[in-house]
Amino acid sequence: MRSNKFFSELAVGQEASITRVVTPEDFLVFAHASGNLNPAHLPNDKSKPESEAVAPAMWVGSLFSAVLGNLLPGAGTTYLSQTLRFNARAHIGDSLLVSVRVEELRPPSTVVLRTQVRRGSDLVVDGMAEVLAPTVRQTIDEEALPGLTLQRHIHMDRLLAACASLPALPTAVVAPEEENALLGALAGAREKLIVPILIGDEKKIRSVAASCAADLAGVSIENVGNHDAAAARAVELVHQGAAAAVMKGHLHTDELLKHVVKSQGGLRIGRRISHVFIMDAPTLRQLVLVTDAAVNIAPTLEEKVDIIQNAIDLGIALGISRPKVGVLSAVETVNPKIQSTLDAAALSKMAERDQIRGGDVDGPLAMDNALSLTAARNKGIHSLVAGRADILVVPNLESGNILAKELTYAAQAEGAGLVIGAKVPILLTSRADDEQSRLFSCAVAALYAHWLSTGRSAVEPEAFKEAAQ
Repeated sequence: MRSNKFFSELAVGQEASITRVVTPEDFLVFAHASGNLNPAHLPNDKSKPESEAVAPAMWVGSLFSAVLGNLLPGAGTTYLSQTLRFNARAHIGDSLLVSVRVEELRPPSTVVLRTQVRRGSDLVVDGMAEVLAPTVRQTIDEEALPGLTLQRHIHMDRLLAACASLPALPTAVVAPEEENALLGALAGAREKLIVPILIGDEKKIRSVAASCAADLAGVSIENVGNHDAAAARAVELVHQGAAAAVMKGHLHTDELLKHVVKSQGGLRIGRRISHVFIMDAPTLRQLVLVTDAAVNIAPTLEEKVDIIQNAIDLGIALGISRPKVGVLSAVETVNPKIQSTLDAAALSKMAERDQIRGGDVDGPLAMDNALSLTAARNKGIHSLVAGRADILVVPNLESGNILAKELTYAAQAEGAGLVIGAKVPILLTSRADDEQSRLFSCAVAALYAHWLSTGRSAVEPEAFKEAAQ
C-alpha cells in the first residue's frame, strides 16, 4: 500500500521513478484503447520481426501518469498540462526508467515536475508536467485491478481456419466407445478436417451414438472386439494407405502406442517418437507447445534431441517460421547437481552446431523467464528465446503433464495433443478431453500431415488484423 503526499509535504528536488519492460501486450492494449492501428506499432505485423515494432510515442508518454498517480504526489493527483519531446524510440524488450522530479511549487496546490523516460543512458522522452496535489489522504493498492485478458483462443481459431483449403485427413479412430471420443471424431468430420474410420466394438459405438443422438450415416465402422486388436488394425490401415492419421479414442495410451512403436509392422521411422501439447491460453500472447508430457517418462540427452526436433518440426508446420525453444529447469543457471540444467546447456550448444535444426534453443530457463520478458530482464537474461519461448521442453513426463494440466485448468487454455516422429500423426488426446479439444487436435494433425507431404506450412504467419478478428 502506498500513501499520497499533500502539497505541504512536497519539496523541490523530490524524485520518484518506476521501471517498465516493454511487452507486445502493451502495444495491443494501447491499439484497442486508442484506436491507433498503425502497423509500425503492432508486434504481429508480418512485414517485420517482432523486435522491430516501435512503441507508440503517446503510450511511452502515458507512463508518466503511473508515477504521478501512484508515487509522487500519488493518489488523487490531477493533471493540468504535460509537454512531451520524443528523442528516441522504444522497442519490445526495452527496460525503461520512468522518472519525475519536483521543479517548482506554486501555492496553493500546483506542482511542476520534470518528466523523463530513459533507456539506459539514452533519453527517450522528456517534458514538464503541471498537476494539482491531492487534498485527501489516500493509498494505492497495487493488486486492486483485475487481470486483463485480450482475447480467447485466437490461435486455435486461426489454425482451424487454415485447414479450410486442405483435404480431409483419412483417420483411423481407435475405440471411439465413449461420448467425447466419438463426438470429437464426428466433429472433425463435420468440419471436414478428417474422414473418420471408426475401429472398435460396433455395438458399443452405435449405443454411444444413440445415447447422444449422433448421426453415423456414411461413417465407416470396422467391428473389432477388443482394444488391442483395434489398435493393431489402425496401424495396419496406415500401412495399406487407407489412413493418413491415427486418433486415440477411449483406451489407454500404452494400448495404442504398443502397436505404433513395435519394431516389426509399427509406424516408427528412425527418430524417437514424442508427444506435444499445443496450448492456446488467453493469458499468453503466443501459441505454446509443451513436450514431452505423455510418452517419454525420463528422457536421456540423446532422446531430448529427438523430442526437440519433433517439436520444432511441428512448430514450423503450424506457421512458426523459426520456433524459439526454452529448455526448462528449476533454475536458469547450470548446476552440476541438477541434471536438467546440464542437459539444457548441452542442447543449446548442440543447436548452435546444427545438431538440432530449424529453431533457436536456449536453456536452462525457469518457467518465469521462458515466458515473461519482464522476468527475463529482471534476472539479466538476454537471448532470442528468454521471455518469448514458443516451445517448452520439460525435464520429464511428470513435470510436463503437470504443466499442461495447469495451463488447461488454471490458465483456461484450449489444448491439442499429437504424437510425432512416426510415419503419420497420432492424435493422442486424454480420455477426459472434450469435443473442442479433439477438434483442435484434428486441425493440428491435418496441418502437420500437410507439412510432412509438401514441406510447406498451410498457416500464414499471424498478423494483428487476423488475431483481432
